[in-house]
Amino acid sequence: MTEQTPQKFISLQALDRLIAAHDGDVALLFLHRLRQGSLDEERAASDLCRTMEQIRAAEEKLQRMEAPERAPAPALSPAIGKAEPAPAEELPQYTAEEIDRRSRGDETLKAVYAEAAQVMGHALNSGDLQLIFGIYDHLGMPPEVIVELLHYSNELNQQKYNGERRLTAHFLEREAYTWANREILTLDQAEDYIRTQREMHSELGRLRTALHLSALSATQERDLSLWLEQGFGEDAILIAADRTVTNTGSLKWSYLRKILQSWQEKGLHSPAEIEEKDPARSSRTAPAEPARQKPLSPAEWDSILEKI
Repeated sequence: MTEQTPQKFISLQALDRLIAAHDGDVALLFLHRLRQGSLDEERAASDLCRTMEQIRAAEEKLQRMEAPERAPAPALSPAIGKAEPAPAEELPQYTAEEIDRRSRGDETLKAVYAEAAQVMGHALNSGDLQLIFGIYDHLGMPPEVIVELLHYSNELNQQKYNGERRLTAHFLEREAYTWANREILTLDQAEDYIRTQREMHSELGRLRTALHLSALSATQERDLSLWLEQGFGEDAILIAADRTVTNTGSLKWSYLRKILQSWQEKGLHSPAEIEEKDPARSSRTAPAEPARQKPLSPAEWDSILEKI
């Protein structure tokens, strides 16, 4: 009787991370560990024809790649996807020797360092190198995606500070975690995300003008981004704003938020749906019709004429 081997499955997320790592040793070690059910370094080295040093380096990288999957990712803020890194997701500390050893001979990674130095406007210091290498090694982001991340982060930074500040490592790290939490691991995913975010930014600009706001606060930007993501168009948001001003005398933001929350709960998003299912209630009392006068009698007419 043939012995049946239990089936083992690999999640699509795990496959995406392995492919994005661009590291054959890591992929082989992952498959070997999955097949054996646990890691035996000596057997892995023998079966995969690798040195113990290569096995340990691959296992170290594999553990770092899997760390974000074990720790629950923080909820994304609806405002352009900004998310604070959770403490468990902090990038590991690499020594300068380790970064140099593991980057040696990797011309693609060296090109990323050069691109980062150009975008950030200065030679990379040890902290910058730790960050770039951590994004590559710990977050599993391939070099071509890191280049897109660098340029888009710089674009956001220029918009935020009106071109007066260079891109910093802190700003880049925050955006890197946003991408990691959204599992942006391929060039196509990066380009789609950037296009979507640029469209969102344009819509926010139009809404700011239509709402007669000189600038958007962080709260306003977050709320407007959420409403756009929920499917409310500019027209629907302006209807809510008009009702807010009509009922409160000003654009009271908490009142506006309640209107949009109510429509979201009712599944009303388009102007047609809103006008049909939640028509505006007029706050003004309709003027009373003037009392209809009875026709004057002949005697009344005679009285009026005598007085003329």
